[in-house]
Amino acid sequence: MEVNRVLAAFAELAPARAERVYDVTGPGRPLVWLRDPDRAPRGRRLDRLAALDALHRQERILRRGLAFVVGTEVVEGARRRVRLPLLSQPVRLDRGRGGYRIRPAGDIELTPLIEDRALAARLEDVPGMATPAWLAGPDARAWLRTAADSAGLRLHTVLTGPPGAVDDATLAGVPAAGLYVVRDVLATGLRDTLLGWANRPGLAATALARIYGEPAAAPAGPAELLSPLPLNAAQRAVVRRVRAEPLVVVSGPPGNGKSHALVAAALDTVHRGGSVLMVTQSVHAVDVLGELLRRQPGPPPVLFGDAERREAVAAELARGAAAADPAGDADRAVRRAADEVASIRAGIAAALELERAAGSLAGWQPLLPALAAEAPGAFEPGFDIEAARALLTAAGGTAAGANAAAGVDADPAGRSWRRWRRSRAVERLRRRVGAGPGVPVERLRSALDAAAATAAAARLAATGGTDLESAWSVLAAADAALAGAVGAAMRQRAAGPLRRTGAGRRSVAALAVALKAGRNRRRELLAGLDGAALVRTLPLWVGTAADVEDLLPPLPGMFDLVVLDEAAHLDQLRAAPVLARARRALVAGDPRQLRFVSFVADVEVADTLRRHGLAELADRLDVRRASVLDVATGAAPVTWLSEHYRSAPHLIGFSARRFYPDRLELVTRHPRNERSDVIDVVRVDAAQVVDGVNRAEVAAVLKLVGQLADAGHADGAGHADGDSHADGDGHADGGGTAGAESGGIGVLSPFRAQADAIEAALLAAYPAEEIERLGLRCGTVHGFQGSESDVVVASLGLVDADPPARRRFATDPNLFNVMITRARRRMVLVTSLGSPDGLVGDYLRYADRLAEPPAAGAAPDGWPAELATRLRRLGLPVRYAYPVGRWRVDLCVGDGPDAVGLICGPHADGVEAHLERQRTLRDAGWRLHDAFPSRWGGDPVRAALEVAARVRAPGPTG
Repeated sequence: MEVNRVLAAFAELAPARAERVYDVTGPGRPLVWLRDPDRAPRGRRLDRLAALDALHRQERILRRGLAFVVGTEVVEGARRRVRLPLLSQPVRLDRGRGGYRIRPAGDIELTPLIEDRALAARLEDVPGMATPAWLAGPDARAWLRTAADSAGLRLHTVLTGPPGAVDDATLAGVPAAGLYVVRDVLATGLRDTLLGWANRPGLAATALARIYGEPAAAPAGPAELLSPLPLNAAQRAVVRRVRAEPLVVVSGPPGNGKSHALVAAALDTVHRGGSVLMVTQSVHAVDVLGELLRRQPGPPPVLFGDAERREAVAAELARGAAAADPAGDADRAVRRAADEVASIRAGIAAALELERAAGSLAGWQPLLPALAAEAPGAFEPGFDIEAARALLTAAGGTAAGANAAAGVDADPAGRSWRRWRRSRAVERLRRRVGAGPGVPVERLRSALDAAAATAAAARLAATGGTDLESAWSVLAAADAALAGAVGAAMRQRAAGPLRRTGAGRRSVAALAVALKAGRNRRRELLAGLDGAALVRTLPLWVGTAADVEDLLPPLPGMFDLVVLDEAAHLDQLRAAPVLARARRALVAGDPRQLRFVSFVADVEVADTLRRHGLAELADRLDVRRASVLDVATGAAPVTWLSEHYRSAPHLIGFSARRFYPDRLELVTRHPRNERSDVIDVVRVDAAQVVDGVNRAEVAAVLKLVGQLADAGHADGAGHADGDSHADGDGHADGGGTAGAESGGIGVLSPFRAQADAIEAALLAAYPAEEIERLGLRCGTVHGFQGSESDVVVASLGLVDADPPARRRFATDPNLFNVMITRARRRMVLVTSLGSPDGLVGDYLRYADRLAEPPAAGAAPDGWPAELATRLRRLGLPVRYAYPVGRWRVDLCVGDGPDAVGLICGPHADGVEAHLERQRTLRDAGWRLHDAFPSRWGGDPVRAALEVAARVRAPGPTG
């Protein structure tokens, strides 16, 4: 399929331009004039703006306008009120003595009403612009007239400072600063952008072609995978797929370690010589990814777009790169660390194999006399069992040998020769074990296995049994050392001579300058950079989809890999220019989260596709309904990340059953939280909703926040932090009184009017200092997607008399799923509904039930059962096969936070599964003890006494 035709069709379906905004004020959104653009005295209006800024700290809604046009103007035949900043900038308010310091938190941007980009760049490129001296001088007044004229606004006069009152009979320029609030940041038009890409050559080799074509199946990447991040099996599979496949799709529920997988894939790509563009929908998600990348000792990311940290990035680039240590030293350090890990793992594997072999002896006991008589040599002291097994393999123990024995070899001569070799191997094996000619090969195999079990049991009896407790600590330290060495090697390679060429250094220096320029001027400067040299030297970029086209050169395949996060919330029109900039793509998202909103009509989509000869692809190019995640899912297999690392079982249980049936595995489950009831339902009486607001619920929310504030502390410790399951102890806490200090209080509602009313009540009740202390946030469910808080208070905003349309909006499955999965530790739902049915009713019934522990595992046989019996006689509660994610703890002993896990034998799936289970349980906060029978000579009484003493004495995790 020709991708250029797809882009041309998209261009017709895209809006030509964003809505033209002339008035940035409105109800609850005043314009506060500033005498000093950098400072402001404290006062009622400034205090409210500071509180509002704190309440929406992840959204950056506070703007400083510089050089305003105020008054009224006739626009498209109607007179409109004008309160328009020609220059604007996201800012923060930092409190000081007696006032606020106004701190930049993003770019100075020229009004989008000036559509001539070249002119806009010149208007932004003014020395000293936006300083107090410039605003007070004549240059600002002249600039203001030029800029207003370019925006189609004819000024009647230009004032000399902030107006005492605005004359709405005329249009005036104001060379002054003012603060205001932006609720919804509107994206710029896409039509021209997509048309430009539609006429550009070189798209056939890009990720855009991959996602709309048919990506060929590819083998998995190389097996060896070293990363500075701890990864589970599914996350490692993602990285390996990215190495080999042109399109990789990742999905999974909230709290599934997705960010970990994306960052690991990006770092791996860079380490292997590639470049990566990571793109999200929200500024908050950019900050999350950027912070996660900065915590790793790899290449520093370049954050672009409305990124508060860009100034620091520019300063870092301006300093230049330090001379890199020899890459060979870092690589040698990795090899040494990897060899150390491999050596420890080999020792553990040998011990587990010995324990497994000894554990099988009981099954061989009835056959030992006969087997010893048939193959006596195998049971002699010092017999080389592994050498004998090699002969057994040569005698037909491989698939090739079995095929040859069946006569399926295509070469008769080869078949004859192989038959002779097998015959010789059988003869040598019989001689070695002292077996007669009539003993079958399978009987010899049984003899070797039984001999191995006998030898293993004897060796363990002589050495005191298997005890890996110290080995696990040594392995954890070695793993950490290896991760650090890998990260150091990544950083060294990123700063090495292959990347830091002369052209690359010049591009970096130019980028440092560009990052300090205004948006339009930066676009010009970036377009003139040597893109290949730039991404070779700075291979890791992170930003928002809205900023990619404005801030990166339009070069097809500029990056080796593009990572699209939050892809279910990203429409195809916005994603197309992003995908065109890379050769391969990693697309990640959750189809059960909120989706993008489209205003394109079905008939318009159908007509456009037909005109461009794309009607047969209507299902994939349905830009009204299909997100970029939907399209990618239809083009490539999906790797599902099923393990959940964020919340206690009660919090995530409803979502797990309702929206991800049998596809979510709780790594957070532990006896300390399995019974924790962490969902509260507060029922209030409300007769009606007036102007979209349920006032009774607003009052109830305010009271709840007050109670949380009075609690003054967060309960428990060591909860998981979002997707980053390596942070802290990596497990969720549950139960108790939820407080505020550690992770914040989020207040949300499905409805904008309800969220605004709650916001107004919170602003009236709490100053900025208290909002910050509480970590208080407020907004709609849409505003909370991609983020979370320790405690979430949700106002449903419905009453029994509501019309069906309002109920349908609030109970949309994707919206409801997001709403109930934003809490890390406690969820409080405020509702006025009496006896609701459907989704809300099901959730309320779930919330009202006491949390239940997991179903008991099947009773085991042998040693675990004997040990459990003895432990129970000592008064300890014991459960079998306790589920934690996809793993099972052999015996869970005790209740509450003091419960421990006993590992009673090697994992049935082998050494790798045993090691993975151990790491996962340790990272989830479990105290683990090995309880192999060989340590006590198979005596469950002695084992139970020793284990009970250890269980009752709290200690560090294993």
